Amino acid sequence: MKRRSLVGGIAAAAAAAATPGTASPRRIGMSDVNRLNRRFAEIVANDHRHGGQPRIEEQATALANEALNLQNSGSATQRVRNSLYASGAAFRSSAMWAAIDGRRYEAAKAHMREAQALAEMSGDQAIKFRIWSHAGTMYRHMGRPADAIAANDVARNLHLTRRDPLFACLGHARHAATLGVTGDATAVKHALGCARDAFERADPDLPRPAWMSGVRNGAEFETLALSAYLRVGNFEQAESHAHRSLTLLPPQVQRDRAINTARLAQAQLGQGAPDAATATAMSVPADAATQHARVALMLRDFGTTLRTSVPGSSAVEAWSEHTASWRVTT
Repeated sequence: MKRRSLVGGIAAAAAAAATPGTASPRRIGMSDVNRLNRRFAEIVANDHRHGGQPRIEEQATALANEALNLQNSGSATQRVRNSLYASGAAFRSSAMWAAIDGRRYEAAKAHMREAQALAEMSGDQAIKFRIWSHAGTMYRHMGRPADAIAANDVARNLHLTRRDPLFACLGHARHAATLGVTGDATAVKHALGCARDAFERADPDLPRPAWMSGVRNGAEFETLALSAYLRVGNFEQAESHAHRSLTLLPPQVQRDRAINTARLAQAQLGQGAPDAATATAMSVPADAATQHARVALMLRDFGTTLRTSVPGSSAVEAWSEHTASWRVTT
C-alpha cells in the first residue's frame, strides 16, 4: 500500500511538472548569460567579415529578443538580470552598427533607442560607451557633425574612460574622425595625440569586450586616423595610417580591410598618383565593392574624382574596364 502511494505520488509530481503554468519557475543563471555572450562574439566576428548586411542586423535583433525573453522565463539574481539586459543592449548595438554600416539610418536610430534603454537598465558602462560611440559614428556618416560630437562626448565622459585608457583612446580617435568632417586640421591632430597618449597608458592585459579587439592592437586607432586625415586633405598622413592599419588588421576583418584599401586609393589619388591609386582601388574584392554600401559609395566617389582629375587617362580606362566586370559578374 505504501509502495503504491509512493509510485502514485511520483506520477502526480511528474504530471504536474509537465503541465504548463504549474511547474516551478526555471532558474536563470550565468551559464545562460555566457551562452549569449558566445553568440555575441559570433555576431562581432560576422560583422568583421561581412559588415552591414541585413541578415546580421536580423540575427542580432533576434538574439536581443532572446535575452529579454529569458528575463521572463524564470527566477534570477539581480546580477544575472543586469547581465541579461547588458546582453540585450549589446545585441541591439550590433544591430544598430550593422544598419549604420549598411547606410540604413532610420533602422539604426530605432535600434539605438532600444539599445540605450536596455543599457540604462543594465548599468553596464562598456555597452553604454559602445552605443553612444556608435551614435557618434552614425551622425558623422549622416553629415551631422554637431550631433556626432555631442554623442561622442557622452561616450568620452563616462567614468569608464578614466578607469581604462583604452576606452579613452577609442573615444578620442572617434572624436578626431568627426572633427575631420568639420575640416579642423588642428583639432584633428590634437584629438589623435590624446588618443595616442591614452593608448600608450592602457594595460593590454585587462579583460575587455570582444568588440574592443581592434582597439587593443591599435588597428582601430589607425583606421580612425586615416579617416580623419583624409577628411582634412592631409593625404600623405592618411596614406601612412592606411598602410599601418592594413598591417594591423587580421585577415578575417574583411570589411575594414576593404574600407581602408578604398581610403588608401583616395589618399594616393589626392597626392597625384592616379595609376597607383587605381591599382589600389582595383585590389578591393568585388564582393565588398558591390555588396557593401559604404565600400561601394567610396569607390563610386573614387571613380568620379579619378575621371575629373585625369580625364581620358590610362588610369580612367583601366578603372572603367574593371568596374564593367563587376556589372557582368554581379
